[in-house]
Amino acid sequence: MSWPQMLWPLGLSLLALGVVATFTFEPGAFWTFARTVNPWLLGGACATTALRVFFGGWRFHFISGGRLGLAEGVRGQLAWDFLSNLTPTAIGGGPIAIVYLARDQDIPVGEASAFMLFSMVLDQLWFALSIPLLLAASSFFNVFPDVAYGFGHWTFFVVFTGMLLWAALFSYAILFRPRLLRRLAGRVFSLRLLRRFRHRVVREATRFSERAHRMREQSAAFYAKSFLLTIAMWMGRYLLAVLVVWSVYPALDVVLATLRSAALHMGGLLMPTPGGAGGVEGLYALFFGPLMPGSLMALTLLVWRFLGYYVFLALGVYLSFHQARQELQRSA
Repeated sequence: MSWPQMLWPLGLSLLALGVVATFTFEPGAFWTFARTVNPWLLGGACATTALRVFFGGWRFHFISGGRLGLAEGVRGQLAWDFLSNLTPTAIGGGPIAIVYLARDQDIPVGEASAFMLFSMVLDQLWFALSIPLLLAASSFFNVFPDVAYGFGHWTFFVVFTGMLLWAALFSYAILFRPRLLRRLAGRVFSLRLLRRFRHRVVREATRFSERAHRMREQSAAFYAKSFLLTIAMWMGRYLLAVLVVWSVYPALDVVLATLRSAALHMGGLLMPTPGGAGGVEGLYALFFGPLMPGSLMALTLLVWRFLGYYVFLALGVYLSFHQARQELQRSA
């Protein structure tokens, strides 16, 4: 990734933050923030960021059967989060992170693909479970902002239903029809311009198919633990915004804020910009703005994006240098 590719999403995010601050920031808000902040809750917000990465690394370690160490799994999760911030949210960074995972542990790309795509399946299964729960909860809680009801509410319903169908289709294809990937790769790389890569790509696709077949034969306990680690990861994402706001606004409705945070993240998956930059900030103002005093919105948004976005850009730069150093040592 080049510096412009890393800097323009950051600039877009900061621009959106500036727009929110223009309409909501008050001169005394910073001192109110500093004077009233609950350090334990703010520390908990920092801890959720670290735990989210840890659980992601643990998941890689577990589903690989120890093929990836815990440290390598954590680095793989960091790389995934970093690349997700540099690619449109619909892509998610996972396909690119496969290459990092393979190089970092020096394993075949097909094997790394199986670990990554199975992790993506687990995420899709979580979406498939949480989307109906959110839609059901909207009958009892004001999950979606008032401006989203009416036409907007039905828009959310249609979009979430589409996401649910995609999650089911993706999971089925990866778990039960992995050979389709090998066939597709064989056809695509039969084209004249790509024919020289065909043997290697088909070989890696075959390895992926074999690894996916072994994963499909795992016990129910394997799937249960993998899914619990996935839930822990996503709850860390949801609770980050809740804890940040709660740390400066004790009257926050925590249950409603948690539901809105989940809906916000689901909506963020549809953003076309890298990491949802620019759009996610707007969603934060839409979902969390009505739950707290307006003067706190810009500062809580800044802290939330710092812990959930900006810090991963910095860690991604470190990982890039770490892998470059590793490859130099291997070639020496």
